Amino acid sequence: MSGGVGPIGTDIGLSKEDLQQEHPNSDIGTQNPYSYRRFLTFRQLNALTIIIVFAASGMVSPEDFGFTFFSILYVFFMSKFAFPTLNKMPDPLFFGEKNRFLSLYVWIGAIIGLFIPIAYIFEGILEGDKEGIKAAAPHVFLLSSQVFMEGVTFSQRFSLPIRVFVPIFYNAKRTFTIVAWLRSEIGKVDEEFGSWRRLHIGRGLAVANLVFWSFNLFGFLLPVYLPRALKRYYGYKVKD
Repeated sequence: MSGGVGPIGTDIGLSKEDLQQEHPNSDIGTQNPYSYRRFLTFRQLNALTIIIVFAASGMVSPEDFGFTFFSILYVFFMSKFAFPTLNKMPDPLFFGEKNRFLSLYVWIGAIIGLFIPIAYIFEGILEGDKEGIKAAAPHVFLLSSQVFMEGVTFSQRFSLPIRVFVPIFYNAKRTFTIVAWLRSEIGKVDEEFGSWRRLHIGRGLAVANLVFWSFNLFGFLLPVYLPRALKRYYGYKVKD
């Protein structure tokens, strides 16, 4: 499970049957599935497309660009000096490959955090709601960057704590952008914002994202995901 909408035990890539065909002499069932993942998954390519489109349109501030660039450098720094990959890593799928609840949780995050906000931004372009676009764009850009970075770290080249660090790092940053988004929506009383329907949708969407991602950070990532990952990394027995 990722803290965003990234990998959850399995990702779009080669299936176990495909792996067995490509590596007939390998015992795929006992090996770490992350060692055979493609470099860029379909989810990562979608996230990268959103990043490029938002960057080219000028909707992203230099501060958000700088944060994303810094996150790349810091992830590799942490991976090298703080949480290097161990020789014998346990299977990182400790939430289960077929956990339907977590799969549903990820899809809800994708709908609330990406799909609807992207539609909201494109409708704002048609209605001329520059303030709404300016406020919602940072969240979508950072969440897309998070999805891309989660895909990068979801391999044997990175340790389990690094995979946990990425969603926590980005989720904490996006909490501030969502609060700024909500303030902008609440302040759109005497401004040009398009229609009243769009005004209420924008406010509801900002509130929904604030609630969901606050719970994700303070109710799942920090109290559940992070402790379990650190226990696995340092060799403690964790009851699945």
